[in-house]
Amino acid sequence: MNQERMNVESFNLDHRLVAAPYVRVADTKQLPGGDVITKFDVRFTQPNVAHLDMKAVHSIEHLFAEHSRNHSDKVIDFSPMGCQTGFYLMMQGAPTFDEVAELIEVTLNDILAADSVPAANEVQCGWGANHSLEAAQAAAESFLADRATWNVVYA
Repeated sequence: MNQERMNVESFNLDHRLVAAPYVRVADTKQLPGGDVITKFDVRFTQPNVAHLDMKAVHSIEHLFAEHSRNHSDKVIDFSPMGCQTGFYLMMQGAPTFDEVAELIEVTLNDILAADSVPAANEVQCGWGANHSLEAAQAAAESFLADRATWNVVYA
């Protein structure tokens, strides 16, 4: 299928050809002041085949956003994909794959060790009841089980 080039990088990715789970650089931007921001595609499930339950997505977002910052001051944002197949991790600079994979691995291990989802309440979250620590931990465990293939984006 020959598609017009789009402004959003992930819209130019042929989602039929990727093999989740994986971690890849989705975009790198140099800001006018010279700072660099790198966006990583952290894909948990195979696009158009499987997706994460919304409670798992929401809880992983909270857990990863909170715990990753214990390991790196370069984390800018960790956001879920609307398709519920993964997340975007935005970081300052241009970290190597190994640095990002290590950050993801230690943070997912933090999720496995967690006994609660941070800020999962009506005061700190817009939908505080929509969380599942167990679903987040199951997704983290599954993603970690394929750690050896995170650098393989295409089958």
